[in-house]
Amino acid sequence: MRLEPPLRRRTSENLVPMINVVFLLLIFFLMTARIAPPEPFEVTPPEVAEGAEAEGVLTLYLSGEGELAFREARGEAALAALEEARAEACPAPCAEGGPEVLLRADRGLPATRLAEVMGELGAIGLARVELVTAR
Repeated sequence: MRLEPPLRRRTSENLVPMINVVFLLLIFFLMTARIAPPEPFEVTPPEVAEGAEAEGVLTLYLSGEGELAFREARGEAALAALEEARAEACPAPCAEGGPEVLLRADRGLPATRLAEVMGELGAIGLARVELVTAR
């Protein structure tokens, strides 16, 4: 009687190490990514020939129509939310006028509206405001 040898099963590739590497990379990129909130509206900053890089803790947006936005708040509520954020960042009287505010204003904004906003920022206790520009 003639017996045939049993068929050998083909061993499959082990994908577990590759899946582990992919998940480790995913976790790495999620942990190191800087997730920034989206801008509330499109702002085209004014252009300048020279200037330093703007730095600040709080960012206030000002559209070409003069609408204010800070985080999720719009209009006059944006100034109130900015004042609350200033109080959180500097609860005691600040030595240098509070945290710096980045003002991202549209280049089509009238200068009179920009001056009004700067006055309102000074009234809530913000003395250091930097205007974001493009080169």
